[in-house]
Amino acid sequence: MKKILVTGGAGFIGSNLINHLLIDSNNIITSIDNFDNYYDKKIKIKNIENHFNYSNFSFKELDVRNIVLLKKELTEKFDVIIHLAAKAGVRPSIEKPIDYYNVNILGTQNIVDLAVLLKVRRIIFASSSSVYGINKNIPWSESDFDLKPISPYATSKIAAENILKTYSELSNLEVVSLRLFTVYGPSQRPDLAIHKFTKLISDNKTIELYGDGSTSRDYTYVNDVVSAFEKSISLKLENKYEVFNIGNNKTIKLLDLVKTIEKTIEKTAKINFKEEQQGDVPLTFSNISKAENKLNYNPKTTIDIGITEFIDWYKKENKC
Repeated sequence: MKKILVTGGAGFIGSNLINHLLIDSNNIITSIDNFDNYYDKKIKIKNIENHFNYSNFSFKELDVRNIVLLKKELTEKFDVIIHLAAKAGVRPSIEKPIDYYNVNILGTQNIVDLAVLLKVRRIIFASSSSVYGINKNIPWSESDFDLKPISPYATSKIAAENILKTYSELSNLEVVSLRLFTVYGPSQRPDLAIHKFTKLISDNKTIELYGDGSTSRDYTYVNDVVSAFEKSISLKLENKYEVFNIGNNKTIKLLDLVKTIEKTIEKTAKINFKEEQQGDVPLTFSNISKAENKLNYNPKTTIDIGITEFIDWYKKENKC
């Protein structure tokens, strides 16, 4: 039996992960979320509705910034903490950097303090490909320490990684940091590209593309990401702190992504090209050989299949 605390459990990745974890009745899941107003609370509530049907699930509305309440409400001996709670969005972080530092840095420190207090064995942290920034050593590898973040969001994720690495040295805590590359799939946040483009194209409205459409991303299907978190729970670590790239090891240009969505929903996009925005990187591309070899990570979902799965979910949700 494993007792697992999931922070940010009502979000896109967190709720999908818990869907899988609850299948095994030996997993006792406690989920926390503060229902941040970055997007509609109703979406997050819907994400977790089904979780309450499981006897091995409990939920608490808590904010990782409030260490007093965390220590008061979370007193169990968890085996693992999966730390997904974060202030999301690269572009908004430029406008309100302090908000991102408070949640993503201070919040992570609070979770580490809680873990040490409760003698938790392991933290699995949701880091981000954004930490690499404008690094030209493509594909990006965990062994490349020349990180060049270009947004406060990315900086906050690097800082959180460093906090976790420090406490893996100071305490008995084991840490696995997963650098996630552009996760997509059912329940994806409405502000993210695939969800936003699907909605606008479906509604015959104009989509906005920043730049000339040549920027490329390494899109990773949520079920593949979930598998990486699940494997990280029982992974035998060679070191007390490990970092893994969790991507698809393939890239797709923005215009080609739009064409894939057009083809799947059988509609043509109306496009308005705009100037590039601060914080956007021209390319993300993961070297996943370390995750393949040590984590047995094996992304199976192609972009065509993943887009089809997402749009099937979108149509069902919106009764299209």
